Amino acid sequence: MIVVSIYIIKIPEEQIGQLEGYGYPGIFILSILSNATVLIPAPGLVIVFSMGARFNPLWVGIAAGLGATIGELSGYLAGFSGQAIIENRKLYERMVTWMKKNGPLTVVSLAFIPNPVFDLTGIAAGALKMPVWKFLFWAMIGKIIKMLMTAYAGAGLFSIPWLDEMLSP
Repeated sequence: MIVVSIYIIKIPEEQIGQLEGYGYPGIFILSILSNATVLIPAPGLVIVFSMGARFNPLWVGIAAGLGATIGELSGYLAGFSGQAIIENRKLYERMVTWMKKNGPLTVVSLAFIPNPVFDLTGIAAGALKMPVWKFLFWAMIGKIIKMLMTAYAGAGLFSIPWLDEMLSP
């Protein structure tokens, strides 16, 4: 995934131009796909960053945030069905404790922070039978804020230090 992420960051200009042809629906679909992976990170933020420089960052952030929210249903459904395979039981048990204490705050906070742990949040929310609309609502708020910040950073309106380091030649 690291190699794929670096490749996406360094995508030649003409290939990014091909992605531009799909516009906001393409950003939405790519965001669904990059967030539908469970416990395997996908480089969706890099695409949002790149598209934020080429399109209106407000609509990029909204399209990507909505797509990311829908993509997170994969973890929720895995937990809801009881079919999730959890390798890090200790971290998962901690997540279940957080979800039981304050589910909405846990969902919105971890949806906002770029991290691979959000899949465990979705699995825990599903396993605890949090209503799907509630999970999606709080995930949407966090995801849209994160994607807006990423898109606006791509447009050059502010800097994200860790991303700046990755993109510098």
